Amino acid sequence: MSVEIVEDHSPDVDIMFTKGDLRDVVPHDNDPIVISLVTAGRTVHRVLVDQGSSADVMFWPTFEKLQLSLDQLRPYGGCLYGFAGDQVEVRGYIELRTTFTDGLASRTEKIRYLVVNAPSAYNILLGRPTLNRTGAVPSTRHMKVQLPSVEGLIITICSDQKEAKKCYENSLKNKRSVCHVTTTPPPGAEPAQETRRVSDTALEVVAEGDVPMEDIEARSENAVQLER
Repeated sequence: MSVEIVEDHSPDVDIMFTKGDLRDVVPHDNDPIVISLVTAGRTVHRVLVDQGSSADVMFWPTFEKLQLSLDQLRPYGGCLYGFAGDQVEVRGYIELRTTFTDGLASRTEKIRYLVVNAPSAYNILLGRPTLNRTGAVPSTRHMKVQLPSVEGLIITICSDQKEAKKCYENSLKNKRSVCHVTTTPPPGAEPAQETRRVSDTALEVVAEGDVPMEDIEARSENAVQLER
């Protein structure tokens, strides 16, 4: 499978976290970074920032609730694997303009999402491809992710700790493994001979609950209201 190399055009600016970034952080143990972003004209919540994932993933229920067309899906010739070596069913990939904003500065990038046929407590899994291309730096201690805007400003997006804790607690309650997705099988794992539906423990997600998101009225006047 060929690998697409995308040149990084991010401004050369220093990104750093300070003690001030801890002021609004609720003490936690191992909460993941869960943010919101704008794609397809809507604000999408429960976006997991996952440095362990080698792909940007959109889950099928999210694809449906965004009312995206099947015609927008393009065939994907590669494979996704869970930590246990399970091969994940991929419906295809879709490229969507996605905006990161903190209300003061913003940056819009075209992201290639692999659309995965699996229910999830998350809507989107943001992996290394986008983090590396945008120069984004997440900090689990500060519960934030920072990235430069095109103008060289620093965009600081805070994690939604309430949603992050809810997802993490659900994973513990249901005793599901916490694993990442990768485009190559883990060492020692035998690749599956045929694609099958992903198991509950194959992804770094919890297969429970609705997929919450809300519309942005200023961007989509005729958008259908979805429950958050």
